[in-house]
Amino acid sequence: NTYLSYHYYLDSFESTIANYCVVCCSIISVVLYWLRQHLSIMSMSTYARRFGLVAVSGSVYVGAVYLGIQLYGGERKGQQAMLGGEAENKTSYVFDPRRTATFQKIAYSYDDEIAKDEFVMGINLMRRALLYFHATGNVLEVGAGTGRNLGLYPSGSVQKITLTDSSDKMLEKANEKLSGMSSTEKERHTVMVADAGKLPFPDNSYDTIVDTFGLCSFDDPIAVLKELQRVCKPDGKILLLEHGRTKAYTGLSSYLDKHAERHAKNWGCVWNRDIDKIVESSGLTLEKLHNFHFGTTYYMVAKPNR
Repeated sequence: NTYLSYHYYLDSFESTIANYCVVCCSIISVVLYWLRQHLSIMSMSTYARRFGLVAVSGSVYVGAVYLGIQLYGGERKGQQAMLGGEAENKTSYVFDPRRTATFQKIAYSYDDEIAKDEFVMGINLMRRALLYFHATGNVLEVGAGTGRNLGLYPSGSVQKITLTDSSDKMLEKANEKLSGMSSTEKERHTVMVADAGKLPFPDNSYDTIVDTFGLCSFDDPIAVLKELQRVCKPDGKILLLEHGRTKAYTGLSSYLDKHAERHAKNWGCVWNRDIDKIVESSGLTLEKLHNFHFGTTYYMVAKPNR
């Protein structure tokens, strides 16, 4: 029953992908026919190879996004057993303020289950690029979870890193990772439980503040971004790598909307939030914005609005 219900959820999105593939194949066929009629055999061979490369690259990209969404969006192993009676109640997990309890439950298996998704979608490369090119000085990371950014901070430009999260179980995993790192890395890291919406730090404390995939999980993401601006130095940077709804592909956003409750229940993550609206409402000043994965992944470099 679980298998059948899971695949029932995927039907609409799979149909969309199937239709997309049919359209792409039709376009490719028409283009190749035109090339055959109007170009020489030698030219045809060259253009066909180039076009084929583009077509294959596009197909791989679509496949990676699709696979990533399914791996991250599917039913977690043992979820029914973990949630017990809560699995049957009518509470909205999208608006439920007890998401930290979900993080506590999934902490020990989180890395293993999320690794496949991040691999196929190239998330680790995005994390590395964001931190390598923009993180400097004294860094605060909120929503650090199990420490998936550990080892990615540049050694020269970043002197100190403070990792915070509301889940002590998640941070236990981060500490385990730190224990296997060099003494230099251990010395420049501090790990502490803290609410991202009420940080225990004075104003203008940090040169760089990092949040990777946290806006989907905070109860009040706008309040969190305002708090990050408070503790960030006036000339500092706020680095965000997030996921949310897409403006360019309404069908994909509809899929995220349809399964938002199930996903929030499984992961404590509201994956259909309007990231653009959240950032705008917080008053952040954006310096860079790049969208990936059909507009669902946001790579942002911002500064506090002072």
